[in-house]
Amino acid sequence: MISEQASTILQHRYYLKDLEGVSTEDADGLFRRVANAIASIEIQYNTLPRDIARLEDDFFEIMSNLEFLPNSPTLMNAGTEQGTLSACFVLPLEDSMEDIMNTATKAAMVQKFGGGTGFSLSKIRPKGAKIITTHGKACGPIEVLKTLSRVSSMITQGGKRDGANMAVMSVYHPDILEFIGCKKTEGDIHNFNISVGVDSEFMEAVKLGADYFLKDPSTNEFVGALNARDVFNKIIEGAWTNGEPGMVFLDSINKDNKVSSKYGDIIATNPCGEQPLLGNESCNLGSINLAKFYSYKDNFVNLERLRTVVRLGVRFLDNVIDANEYPIPEIRDMTKATRKIGLGIMGFADLLVQMGIPYNTAQGREIGSILMKFIYDEANVASLELGTIRGTFPAWEESDYPIHENYRNACRLTVAPTGTISMIADTSNGIEPMFALAWKKQNILEGQSLYYVNSYFENIAKERGFHSEALMEYLSMGGSIQSRTDVPDDIKSVFVTAPEISSDAHVLMQAVFQKYCDSGISKTINFSNTATKQDVEKAYMLAWETGCKGITVYRNGSREKEVLVTMGVPEAVALCECPNPIIVMEGGCESCKSCGWSLCHIA
Repeated sequence: MISEQASTILQHRYYLKDLEGVSTEDADGLFRRVANAIASIEIQYNTLPRDIARLEDDFFEIMSNLEFLPNSPTLMNAGTEQGTLSACFVLPLEDSMEDIMNTATKAAMVQKFGGGTGFSLSKIRPKGAKIITTHGKACGPIEVLKTLSRVSSMITQGGKRDGANMAVMSVYHPDILEFIGCKKTEGDIHNFNISVGVDSEFMEAVKLGADYFLKDPSTNEFVGALNARDVFNKIIEGAWTNGEPGMVFLDSINKDNKVSSKYGDIIATNPCGEQPLLGNESCNLGSINLAKFYSYKDNFVNLERLRTVVRLGVRFLDNVIDANEYPIPEIRDMTKATRKIGLGIMGFADLLVQMGIPYNTAQGREIGSILMKFIYDEANVASLELGTIRGTFPAWEESDYPIHENYRNACRLTVAPTGTISMIADTSNGIEPMFALAWKKQNILEGQSLYYVNSYFENIAKERGFHSEALMEYLSMGGSIQSRTDVPDDIKSVFVTAPEISSDAHVLMQAVFQKYCDSGISKTINFSNTATKQDVEKAYMLAWETGCKGITVYRNGSREKEVLVTMGVPEAVALCECPNPIIVMEGGCESCKSCGWSLCHIA
């Protein structure tokens, strides 16, 4: 079940090793370790030993079959003494030196064991503001951001990758223009994604070309005004230039924040933007591989098996909350108060390929809508059942949920980028389309080059009689099947890749999934290098108009240090230690298809 590349990734990053660095487990051993650790938690809910053993087998089965995989920290750390099992954290950031330093310490502890951290800079007083206690002037939020970045640079997670972060700033902050431009120089604040937090009032002002007011968070006073269109244009210019800043639609996010009456509004997200969280909240993620549920007989999905795996996935992730080792008590308490989980999907593009449906069509979006609604409904049923048996999340009593919606978890669904776990499952990322049909490893095996091809494309090329080494080499060097006369038209339409899909189609697919997702979605809206600022603007506006909770874009070739565009795949200057790196950008993250190294570095 595990591919050669997946084995390499697991060996490099996930298998337990002895003191000499020799692996002490294989794939089955890893999945059994994780299944045992997560199922064993059931004893605290008085589950019978035989039922715990049966549940462990069920968890092992869905992982070993690659139908479901949890986030990397759970795979790495479950059943060990290595720390947290959660991937996503947001830390509160208040306007005092003591709190800023304390938050930096908390961030270091979170990142030490693989968690990604998000912050809102919106409460930090603007640069130059008077400090009464010292009679000095405030350094401002950008200097705070740089301080957090320097701390993060000191952390290497398990010796495998750099820590990842997200900084969000409200568009109403007086320093918003400095924030928008803070990553204009490539390499600055490299371990942070940045996103501007906006609401519908600001977006309406953009449409009207109207001014809006800025507010000093330390005094709550209005301190000036900016033209909304001018600010929006600067956001668009930055996104066109190098992919940043992204944008998060805070009122759309807080529409699904059912605990706002007790804990206030959500103002920040995790590094990839798919998980909006309150301060000190964490969330553990897991993804269902839709490609594994294809039924050839029905040319659709085996819904009964999908129902089973969805319900097991919810139970698995709820158990992770109790199995977790939390880096600080405040995170433990807040996470257990809301018990948020993030069940998502991967392999959607591969499923569509098996069904013969083009990604960038109304039919593709219809399939996405049907499946996400099904998963949404089943996840809700599973959480309700757990709420009845184990009790609702502690903050439920003061939540906005009606009395009959006694959920175990304050939110249930999240669509993550699934960079590394999709490589383990040998499937497409999240809800992303395929990025490439072929790529090449150069200068290995005594100077030889090896070609890797999307297995679905390769199989159908052989079945239909148009497979050739010349075609494979052409694709691996960056060629597109759309220009090939030897590839049938129906194959061209089904095997469309991300750079060949319009931005509208990208955004509309994200919106379809967002409709049935109570958290957010990580997705990259890919543009060709020739895309204009107007193209990027159109995508940002469409994302807001269609109810998305955020947007990330990337224009191919817009980053010098990352983009050596060959083989139709953006290959980066290797930051991993792999001798044969294949670095690609998918789902808002850079990752190596050879060893599994990854870094999320687009807002």
